[in-house]
Amino acid sequence: MAPIEQPAEASAEAFVARAFDLRRRAELAGDQPYGAVLVLDGRIVGEGSSRVVGQTDPTAHAEMEAIRDAAGRLGRPRLTGCVLYSSSRPCAMCESAAYWAGLDRMWHGQPLADGGVPRLGGAR
Repeated sequence: MAPIEQPAEASAEAFVARAFDLRRRAELAGDQPYGAVLVLDGRIVGEGSSRVVGQTDPTAHAEMEAIRDAAGRLGRPRLTGCVLYSSSRPCAMCESAAYWAGLDRMWHGQPLADGGVPRLGGAR
């Protein structure tokens, strides 16, 4: 697993900017325009771009890929203490995965919007 490039400054704006960089990568690869990162203690510990088209996998959303990446890197399925930053509001599937992983909070978009604590099924 390649190391994750960290932003020069550990800030919410820098983390969501990284999610948008991953979104651009997904678009350039011919996939859906979504990107996401998971942050723990001011460091990106997981990241993902949409790979739905490239992997022919309807569950390969950017948020799901970032959660899988962080779980693998940290060696644990519970990601308590982590915060999700994504290029857009997570869908119900991704928010449910964030809930089951135990993420502390979600942020999305530019300008940055507080998505709150993940809820099962994305119900608001």
